[in-house]
Amino acid sequence: MKTKTLIAAIFFSGLIYAQETKTDSAKTKNIEAVTLTKQVFKKQSDRFVYDVAASPVAKGNTAFNLLKQTPLVSSTDDKTLKIIGKNNAVIFINGRKTNMDAESLTQFLKNTPAENIQKIEVITLPGSEFQVESSDGIINIVLKKKMTDGLNGNMRMGNSQSYYNSSYAGLSLNYRKDKLGISSNINTSQNIQEQYYILRNGSDKASNQSEGRVTDPNKNLGGYLNIDYQLNDNSNLALTYNSWANRSYGSTSNLFNTINSKNDAGVALPTKYNYTKNLENARSYNNSLNLNYELKTDTLGSKLNLNAAYLNYKRFQNADNITYRSDVFQNLGPKMIEINQSTPQIINNFSFLGDYIKKFKNDFTVSIGGNFNKTKTDNDTESNTNNYIYFKDGNGNDTNDLKEIILTQNPNLFIYDENIYGFYLTLEKKLSDKFSGKIGSRYEITNSVGKSDNAQNESLRNIKRNYNNFLPYVSLNYAINDNNNVSYAFSSRMRRPSFWELNPVKNFLTDVNYTQNNPFVKASSVYTNEFTYMFKNSYFLILNHSYSKNVITQVPLQREIVKDGVNYKELRYIRTNFGDKQEMSAMIGMQKSFFKQYLTSNFNIGIQRNVNDGFLNTDPITGDIFPDYVNKIKSNSLLIQTNNTVRLDKNKTWFLGVNYWYVDNQQIELGRLKSLMSLDANIKKVWNDWTFTLEIYDLLKTNKVVITDYQDNGNFNYINQNQYNQSVNFSITYNFGNKKVQKIRDISSADKDIKNRTR
Repeated sequence: MKTKTLIAAIFFSGLIYAQETKTDSAKTKNIEAVTLTKQVFKKQSDRFVYDVAASPVAKGNTAFNLLKQTPLVSSTDDKTLKIIGKNNAVIFINGRKTNMDAESLTQFLKNTPAENIQKIEVITLPGSEFQVESSDGIINIVLKKKMTDGLNGNMRMGNSQSYYNSSYAGLSLNYRKDKLGISSNINTSQNIQEQYYILRNGSDKASNQSEGRVTDPNKNLGGYLNIDYQLNDNSNLALTYNSWANRSYGSTSNLFNTINSKNDAGVALPTKYNYTKNLENARSYNNSLNLNYELKTDTLGSKLNLNAAYLNYKRFQNADNITYRSDVFQNLGPKMIEINQSTPQIINNFSFLGDYIKKFKNDFTVSIGGNFNKTKTDNDTESNTNNYIYFKDGNGNDTNDLKEIILTQNPNLFIYDENIYGFYLTLEKKLSDKFSGKIGSRYEITNSVGKSDNAQNESLRNIKRNYNNFLPYVSLNYAINDNNNVSYAFSSRMRRPSFWELNPVKNFLTDVNYTQNNPFVKASSVYTNEFTYMFKNSYFLILNHSYSKNVITQVPLQREIVKDGVNYKELRYIRTNFGDKQEMSAMIGMQKSFFKQYLTSNFNIGIQRNVNDGFLNTDPITGDIFPDYVNKIKSNSLLIQTNNTVRLDKNKTWFLGVNYWYVDNQQIELGRLKSLMSLDANIKKVWNDWTFTLEIYDLLKTNKVVITDYQDNGNFNYINQNQYNQSVNFSITYNFGNKKVQKIRDISSADKDIKNRTR
């Protein structure tokens, strides 16, 4: 993982509404052209439906920006999408999860035209037929289809100015001839992500402060190719290929470290200074192939869907981390310590997915299916001899007797094999014009083993995890009358650790501040109850309660150590299971047009309560004992989001957008997150097939992360992160070709669940 990615993962592993990382994440495929008609927001069975066909925000926009302005959907970092009250939003196309990895999702959506979307379905609590994890919600994009042969496409290019300048471009092509449909996309971007950190930790006796910049240049290239052939009136065969590559060479972090300490008598010792410079080169590749067969078995909509897929993910990373002696003016002296690391990761996955949906004439539907995933991860640092820590003397020369191999504490070779078998059955019945229900369950079997050649820690040599899970689901919907609708749903899910979380390596920020992954992490369980009330298809109330057992997060353990006669506070961010957590929320919202559709607005406001119950005092890898880290704090926070689009002329060619979101102070696993907010604005001009858009994000520069934590034992931890979220973006979009070309059938992928865990 890149340094900046690791830090982001630390900050946002526990956020419910604000976000970053990785998280892991969501995926998508492709989108195409559409004619605007009307706008409707309503509740149907287990989902909210937003008909965007006539929405003024769709024309000339991107799929990503359109999703951000969908009711209940948000993005606080302009990188990831979330459903309010959910850890993650997983992207589906026409009812099927897409098969891109999380890293490529954002760039792809930002280079995909929004005019192709007929409606967006927000499923806050997915049923058993959906293969999702944790408390993930689903955003299902339903595409419009035309019946005319021909070729059409879309070109989009843009430039963004934040701390640094960035640019992007994309080309989408769609072709249909008789029974053959081909859809393709290629997109590229380059940017430099700048962040500034102030990190403090310690106690009254010893404390550290690290302050400085992280600069991460990125070049990205990605795309997809879908080929769909209609074998006959009832069956289709399709092949989908997705590819994404990232190169980040010359990524740097420069941190000035200040160390304060006292002797045993409580007398303050002279302040020590040093300076840590980190240089990292990394590149990653993600390629996947999926073969799909679909067979319609009757005229009611019953069908069989089969998918077989292969996924290959590679990441290569080398880092040199050097700490120099320094003075208060940041003048560099001799080297104190040098850390060289090479941490590659290769993931291979073979997957199979089968679904059969049987529809009956009496409004009764039976869905049955199963999946199999076989994954092998290879984390081989054994073949690279550059994984060393070099301790230096006062002149900066190697002290050979203190020279050690980093991976004497961690495995040189860690191989992880995982097999997942899943089966589900769902029954759905419309009992009357007013009442309908769905009941179902998934049964999942997970067999995994992690092996290493570590000679120092026998517990790492053979780690087995075998568990079976029965995951029930129920949903009830009652239409009181044309204006009032109520529904209730219960769901149980699992959250498996990502593959990089299981790779037991250290990633150093400084020699006394680093993150550490953990192969002993167990899957967590999440149980959710949700009640929804809908009024006039415009106003809604959502009450939600979720209970998570064995929450997976990063826990900051710190202890006092002595180096060269100086007391330091060592800080380890350890990936592990950290107790239980409850999340309760009450949200009211609105989606409505005013003044003859000159103003379109959606608004959400609610309160969220977090109840944490976590305790840790032992490093699960080394067994080292630390002072207790306890989080049993409860917090209440206010959430506000509004998106507004104003049509400025009768011809529907000029539009003004004003968007705002606010997240109140809340307690997360790492501590107390200070309130966040952002005010954004945009103006758009539509001219024939051209669309010109100017956007400004974080106008008030208020989207900055500050986390504080104080323990009863006197330890404290403080994180201040400025991602320079204020930016100005200008884009040009051009649509060409036959606008009536039918969108080819969107295909699911058998490896769809695995890709969320590669990041």
